[in-house]
Amino acid sequence: MYSLSDYDFILPEKLIAQKPAVPRDHCRLLFFDSKTQNAQHHYFYDLKKLLPSGALLVFNDSQVIPARLLGQKQHTDGKFEIFLLKQLKDNLWEVLLKGKRKKEGMIIRFAHSNLQAKIIENLDEQRWLVEFNYHEPDLSRILNRTGLIPLPPYIKIEQSNTHIKQWLKKQYQTIYADSSKKGSVAAPTAGLHFTQRLLSQLENGGVEFAKVTLHVGLGTFSPVRHEDITQHKMHSELGMIDKKTLLQILEAKKVGRPIISVGTTTVRVLEGLVSKYLNYSPEKLAQLPEVLTEEIGIFIYPGYRFKILDGLITNFHLPKSTLLMLVSAMTGKDKLLELYKIAIQKKYKFFSFGDAMLIL
Repeated sequence: MYSLSDYDFILPEKLIAQKPAVPRDHCRLLFFDSKTQNAQHHYFYDLKKLLPSGALLVFNDSQVIPARLLGQKQHTDGKFEIFLLKQLKDNLWEVLLKGKRKKEGMIIRFAHSNLQAKIIENLDEQRWLVEFNYHEPDLSRILNRTGLIPLPPYIKIEQSNTHIKQWLKKQYQTIYADSSKKGSVAAPTAGLHFTQRLLSQLENGGVEFAKVTLHVGLGTFSPVRHEDITQHKMHSELGMIDKKTLLQILEAKKVGRPIISVGTTTVRVLEGLVSKYLNYSPEKLAQLPEVLTEEIGIFIYPGYRFKILDGLITNFHLPKSTLLMLVSAMTGKDKLLELYKIAIQKKYKFFSFGDAMLIL
């Protein structure tokens, strides 16, 4: 149960989705009912008849930023790529760096702008600290214009012209992403399937909504490097929830309404942040600040006992990933791999632009 190799599976490359379904809610949906242990095949728009009555659906409203920057080393023109991870303050960013002979003090420049980045410090084997030559709010405007959408490497779309870049900015973003909550370097992909029409149908059917924020960063996609998965340490990601939403979720839990997470990033906010307040008295809850902010580094794998969650909407995830481990904590590892085998046989599409699962 705790061996990395146990979370491996073989996926035909043709099942890796290269573009989203049109309309978004017409992707396929594999529904697993944990009570009956049965799998059913639906479309995403069938959520309106599959979700239990009175369900509370919780979304991650973080907005994806154009996090990939293609540049050149000053003086030598050697190619460099900066992948933004986390803004620490103003013009200081934690990043991944791709290029030869990286060293502190090196300057990277970017075409079609006066933007430059200076390498300040090597933080660990993956992360570096860089300082840009612009400050906010100018820096955000330049990054938005210069940066590319941070597509995963298995999606082979060249962002070679303005039309494609604009199309991707829309497609690789949930329709409910909050423009005041920019900060994710990968989309919370379970939410990509929702359309405004489906949200309206769910709301009219008695489903209630809540929104939390987790800025997706290295913690979500960093690979597990230990065969014993319990030795893996998650990188923390910034999570936020306002007090009104916290009270809404806690009340739903108290009265027994099903709480269903849209995506694994939302799960981490629910289990890593919201669960801490389950036993607070009304008086203590009233004293909390209006917005709660916390670095969330919870790692969920089989054996974990969910404190908030009753169900999950999620995509099909990469082999050996922490996301696969999180989902298997709900279903059991063997059952999840069995469901993945069924999905492969039925030719479901996998990963970011792929099809979805509903687990209740």
